[in-house]
Amino acid sequence: MAKFSQLGWSIRDLARWFGALVIAAVIVGVPFAYYRAQYDHAKRLRVVTDGRFYRSGQLTANGFEDVFRRFNIKTVVNLQDEAKDPLIPRSWKGKPIVNESELCRQFGVKYVSLDGNVIDYPEQNPTGRPKLIAEFLDILHRPEAYPILIHCKAGLHRTGFMTAIYRMEMEARTKDEVVRELRGNGFGTFGATDGNIYLQTHILEFQPTRRPESEPKK
Repeated sequence: MAKFSQLGWSIRDLARWFGALVIAAVIVGVPFAYYRAQYDHAKRLRVVTDGRFYRSGQLTANGFEDVFRRFNIKTVVNLQDEAKDPLIPRSWKGKPIVNESELCRQFGVKYVSLDGNVIDYPEQNPTGRPKLIAEFLDILHRPEAYPILIHCKAGLHRTGFMTAIYRMEMEARTKDEVVRELRGNGFGTFGATDGNIYLQTHILEFQPTRRPESEPKK
């Protein structure tokens, strides 16, 4: 205590200093913990087409259950090749307790795992399209699949590309429109250029296969 006395600090000063640190930690820590809990619960959840198509990052079990109830989800498409059936926690910082596919089964939701990182070319597949896109279009063309929720880990890049395909295939959006949407949803201007091989194979070379349901038939 002699050193503190030499600095002119008393025990009361130390107590006040320590108390201030505790208060500061609470002021900063509690809002941060709340933010992280809310972030993981609804990680980049966005409505693409209300009643039909939704996107997000990897959610917690509570987050998925909330989305299932709010939007009556019928199909979940997981685009993570690194986690084809992730074991997820109930909430933020919780212990992983349930596989995503099992959670979907409990709620009567169809679970589909696609490799969102794959890069292959039409000539390598009998469908004449990259395998990932062909498999995704097969889901989009099934009326019973809707409403659909797609997600990857962060809900930005792989999810962004598949959302763009949905927009072009089912809503007749142009390539310029979907690229702008990519950038507007956090993809990044530099990443959304024709130098990105995924953008080249998934968007710029994409040709819709059907008339959007909203377009009047002739």
